[in-house]
Amino acid sequence: MTKRSPFLYFKTSSEIIRLAVMMYVRFPLSLRNVEDLLDLRFIDVSHETIRFWWNRFGALFADEIGRKRVGQMQSYSNWRWHLDEVFEKIYGVQHYLWRAVDHEGEVLDSYVTKRRDRNAALKLLKKMMKSMGLRKSS
Repeated sequence: MTKRSPFLYFKTSSEIIRLAVMMYVRFPLSLRNVEDLLDLRFIDVSHETIRFWWNRFGALFADEIGRKRVGQMQSYSNWRWHLDEVFEKIYGVQHYLWRAVDHEGEVLDSYVTKRRDRNAALKLLKKMMKSMGLRKSS
């Protein structure tokens, strides 16, 4: 069964929708600034339309970028990551924030726990490896 395009019933082309959403997400621009930039390219779109597109397609684009990133990371031979631990106070109670960070500084996954122990680190490792598509070594 073929997957239907999410842009099927939209009058605007998918390239314009992607451009508008990516401009809004990638750069620190307001919806009206994105509207103005598109207007300079002779694309007449309302800021409310851009907001609707962002709500509708933002998660879809983020998932797509994440899948591509994971594929690139697994094929990169020098890809490295490490665990990072930060002490945080949340409502006056000390918590531990465990993060998996790659060599580019991108946060791959995070986990907050009240206890600082081996189980918390292992839980983050298992969660990260599952999300990255890595297999457990025996």
